Amino acid sequence: MKILFCFVTGMICMTTVVAQRSFTISGTVSIQNEPAEQATVILLPQGIQRVTNENGFFRFAKLDTGVYELKITYVGHAAQTIAVRITGKNENLQIALAPATSLEDVIVAGKKNENISGKLQDVSGTAIYAGKKTELINLKNINANLATNNTRQIYARIPGLNIWEYDHGGLQLGIGGRGLSPNRSSNFNIRQNGYDISADALGYPESYYTPSTEALDRIEIVRGAASLQYGPQFGGLVNFVMKEGPKKERVRFTTRQTFGSFGFFNSFNSVGGTIANNRLNYYTFYQYKKGDSWRPNSHYDQHNAYVHLAYNLTPKFKVTGEYTLMKYLAQQPGGLTDEQFKEDASVSVRARNWFKVNWNLINLTLDYQFNEHTRLNWRNYTLQGGRDALGMLTYINRPDNGGNRDLLSDTYDNYASELRFIHDYNLFGKQNTFLIGGRWYKGLTDRKQGRANDGSGADFDFIGEEPDASAFRFPGNNLAFFAEHVFRITPRWSITPGIRFEHIDTKADGYYYKRNIFIADEKIMEEKTNPRSFVLLGFGSAFKFKNSIELYANISQNYRSINFNDIRVVNANAKVDPALKDEDGFNIDAGFRGNYKGWLYADVSVFMLKYNNRIGSVFTRDTSFMTYRLRTNVSDSRNVGAEILLDGDILKAIRANSRYKLNVYTSFSLIDARYINTKNTAIADKLVENVPPVVFRSGISFSDPHFNISFQYAYQAKQYSDATNTETTPTAVDGAIPAFSVMDLSVSYKWRHFTVYTGINNLADEKYFTRRADGYPGPGIIPADKRNGYVTVQFSL
Repeated sequence: MKILFCFVTGMICMTTVVAQRSFTISGTVSIQNEPAEQATVILLPQGIQRVTNENGFFRFAKLDTGVYELKITYVGHAAQTIAVRITGKNENLQIALAPATSLEDVIVAGKKNENISGKLQDVSGTAIYAGKKTELINLKNINANLATNNTRQIYARIPGLNIWEYDHGGLQLGIGGRGLSPNRSSNFNIRQNGYDISADALGYPESYYTPSTEALDRIEIVRGAASLQYGPQFGGLVNFVMKEGPKKERVRFTTRQTFGSFGFFNSFNSVGGTIANNRLNYYTFYQYKKGDSWRPNSHYDQHNAYVHLAYNLTPKFKVTGEYTLMKYLAQQPGGLTDEQFKEDASVSVRARNWFKVNWNLINLTLDYQFNEHTRLNWRNYTLQGGRDALGMLTYINRPDNGGNRDLLSDTYDNYASELRFIHDYNLFGKQNTFLIGGRWYKGLTDRKQGRANDGSGADFDFIGEEPDASAFRFPGNNLAFFAEHVFRITPRWSITPGIRFEHIDTKADGYYYKRNIFIADEKIMEEKTNPRSFVLLGFGSAFKFKNSIELYANISQNYRSINFNDIRVVNANAKVDPALKDEDGFNIDAGFRGNYKGWLYADVSVFMLKYNNRIGSVFTRDTSFMTYRLRTNVSDSRNVGAEILLDGDILKAIRANSRYKLNVYTSFSLIDARYINTKNTAIADKLVENVPPVVFRSGISFSDPHFNISFQYAYQAKQYSDATNTETTPTAVDGAIPAFSVMDLSVSYKWRHFTVYTGINNLADEKYFTRRADGYPGPGIIPADKRNGYVTVQFSL
């Protein structure tokens, strides 16, 4: 045996030349006697992935004798899982993607996967997910109110998510997992097709843009351990994968027109296909939606457009360009006090609050496949956007008597480039995978706050030459390098160590006015910089049984940086500690998951999230005895819990080939999140804010190839909005968020090229809320939607 050691960018790899003979599994995939180019072939249990070339060919090399499984998928065709036995010779297969396939020494073990939930493959493209808690939502199989991006329905199969429901049109996404705040999903790394879409990944990672659910193929979620490949976030990764044009059609046109309660209207129109000798894939859509919600002062208009072009310059080299536009203008009815909510939650005591967003995303991706073992991905993207908030930020228990409004104006100018290189190689007769990559990010947030006019319209202009509250530029630079490695110790057991280096340099340059009672306001100039570097480590492991059940465990360090961008906002309802420090900690996962006899998918896990120097809100009083929130490093916290998902087709368990489906799912989480390691008796051992200890969602759907009816029930336990666990306050900024339960009903019917979707959300007309806001869109209690219905008519040709 001869061993060659090499050192590649911090990762040690070993290439073993073994005297014994190794074998290959190769073959071609075809559809109606034509080669199936770009079909995906996955070798199990290793999880190694290949993509067929223009001749439909694939090959796996350096394999030991034994039994393997191949999973073959191709867009628009039934997936197949076949078993292959290597007994002492190479195997060459001819695989036809058809309803019935007969191959010598090949056993058909599965059919098309139509599950909504699932997990990500161990290795997918240029990403590694082995040994990690991953989740998948297939949007094409969901019967829900997609026109409003109904988060409660779409994410129902993701256990433990705390969802903020605060706008009827689904303009913004607010989700938090494992005890992290849902505020504009800022604790997740939010991406679209693999690139960042949040405002500023360094100092302001809030998501003002939410991709249209009608344009999504799937949603990929990686909990906790996404830090090594995607960033240091505690929440992990949420990646929205957009649809592409059909591979075997030149043109497919789809239009969806939706009408709903409270003046809701949505028009979604898309076209896609593959042209230029099957080299150019394109997909584009335009969406317009408007509505008035069920409270006064709630009108909104949104425009959303997207263009995707992917061109295969050669069979190995692909260039993809994408552009996304999203803009909307929304009037905000403001929040309510506890008494107002109890008496009549439909009222509005703010008529002059407005919110405007303009988002432009541009991405250029280069993919190169050197050979079947080596792939390169290079993403380059920019965000040019902004958001403006106009209105009254005063306590909601005080009336708006007119006068000048407050205006907060942000512009974002961000650029990033991310390079990934992945390679499979042989070590001691086992095929292993390593990934290395780097990321450069340059962000600039220009933030201004000051007085606007005393009118009631959407006039986003400051009064005077300069804002009289504050004006700052927040430039930031980030350089990161990461590496992960899948060591396959046996055909069923793998370990995945990883490392990430981060250098972050954030700055603040500007001024703010210090308010004085008896003398003129004082203008304070400020210029600060905060460079820091750190290393994050992670380790995962997985063991796969023959019945497709998998045991997995993972631990990963996390980090969340603060920026001066966080603290220079003048808000009467909240104050920020100027001595805020960065947060750090770690995530631990352990569980089992897999498919049972082809009809039940299960994922049962436990976790621990340790959070040091946690930034939270403490209910306190000022010298005039007015209550307000103080945002500071409250203390350490630890969140422990369990997450359970069961999703199965009952009729498939009884009869495998039934044309009917009776799908039942249950998503359940228990979380105990408490503050620890603090001498502050007001918060010691108190519950962490925005953490419902119990989240339960369950649903049932009955369907055949044309008809579907789905019912969902969701329950969320009582939680608090601040670290002191205050029950109520006069301003309604702090207090309890009571437990609630909500039901949704959806029905669809397909006839030829037409499909009709209809449903009722909040079927029992539950009166509830999920959020107390200290600023926009409040302040105060933000009521969730009352009972509402919708009808969608879709035509596709």
